[in-house]
Amino acid sequence: MSKLYLYNSLSKKKEEFQAISAPKVGLYTCGPTVYNFAHLGNLRTYLFEDFLKRILIYNDYKVFHVENITDVGHLIGDMDMGEDKMEAGVKREGKSAWEIAKKYSDAFKADLEKLNILRPDVWEKVSDNIPEQINLIKTLEEKSFVYQTSDGLYFDTSKFPNYNKLSHLPLEDLKEGARVEKNNEKKNPTDFALWKFSSHDKKRQMEWESPWGLGFPGWHIECSAISLKHLTNNLDIHCGGADHINIHHTNEIAQSEAATGNKFFNYWLHGAFLNIPGGKKMAKSDDNFLTLKKALIDKNLDPLAYRFTALQVHYRKPMEYSEEILKQAQEGLNSLRRQFVKLDKTKGEAKVNEDLKNKFLEALNDDLNMPKALAVVNSVFKAKIIEAEKYETLVDFDKVLGLKLEDIIIDDEAKEVSSFDLTEEIKEKVRLRIIARENKDFAQADALRLEIEAAGFMVKDEKYEFKIYRK
Repeated sequence: MSKLYLYNSLSKKKEEFQAISAPKVGLYTCGPTVYNFAHLGNLRTYLFEDFLKRILIYNDYKVFHVENITDVGHLIGDMDMGEDKMEAGVKREGKSAWEIAKKYSDAFKADLEKLNILRPDVWEKVSDNIPEQINLIKTLEEKSFVYQTSDGLYFDTSKFPNYNKLSHLPLEDLKEGARVEKNNEKKNPTDFALWKFSSHDKKRQMEWESPWGLGFPGWHIECSAISLKHLTNNLDIHCGGADHINIHHTNEIAQSEAATGNKFFNYWLHGAFLNIPGGKKMAKSDDNFLTLKKALIDKNLDPLAYRFTALQVHYRKPMEYSEEILKQAQEGLNSLRRQFVKLDKTKGEAKVNEDLKNKFLEALNDDLNMPKALAVVNSVFKAKIIEAEKYETLVDFDKVLGLKLEDIIIDDEAKEVSSFDLTEEIKEKVRLRIIARENKDFAQADALRLEIEAAGFMVKDEKYEFKIYRK
């Protein structure tokens, strides 16, 4: 079996992956701040993390995946100043912070479902882990890494050597965000909040008592507390978007290693941005974002067309968004499905072709090279092997691709039917009807339609495919 190589942001090079306690792998992914809908750029990051997780599983690792849900403490400013994003959501919608958090957590999980992204083993809300965060701050305080200002407790980065080991930037370049007012009480521009005090003149919806006074946790402390809680002995891989490198992940490393005295995760993987036309990244802060619903579902495009788009661009390269790109991805996905469904898995022995699998695995294990893996997928149809072998090989590959190739019909309506709901007899009629339509044998296609409908289904013909619904 080929060895798995991953690009580690810590070393800025590809490294052979070696789990701390193989075959177990601890995976931590930075979750959403649930004050608004996730946009396509956010979802691209979760797709890359899903490809990573599936590839680890494909390599026979047992993955334990932890993800946070930020429902408090993420401030609008880059460096711990400005309004809490959840409080901003409260003002925008006139609902409680708890209602805002539930609304957008549920929407986020629904988006993951539509994109066929595997759920984590543990989803932890930040608001459910306040004691863990307070205890971590207390440990840092005992070790003299903490000082207090009028607005909260801060981590003194001057006391942590190699603070910039993840960013690889000179310390003078890691300054407070240009969009916020400078905090003159901080000892160093890179110091960051561990605990913020509630305002005396304004009541917050989310605030807690602490040894230092009423307040709420800083943004960065949550991921350290949650990952150390669940992955203490398996700090293998930590993932997120490239925008987390210089601040959020750099601060996570500093506070975690200062508290424990141990290395905080061995591998750091970061996904590149999704850019809108003009080369600017898609971001909520710039109000130029598109949701999965607006960009695809409302335009009658399959959400999996976005997954197919992400497969065609390496996760460390910027990805471009346009309506045309999504439409092309939909056509490409439809073409792949049509070719797959035409395969007769009853012709010959159904087994995975080992030569093709080795090529597929070699591409995957080269730092998640999904475009190269897709080329192997396309080669399956041209391979000089029996159809049953092609079918089983593609089913095996789809464990990583996540395109639901065995789901003949994919639709958002409540009456959708997947191949798992169909008998082998109906599946065969569906396969033959696709072939008849492509051969323009409309008489045969109509006859098969009647047979499928007689079995209790409705058939809806579209340009490139047809869909089946329960009556």
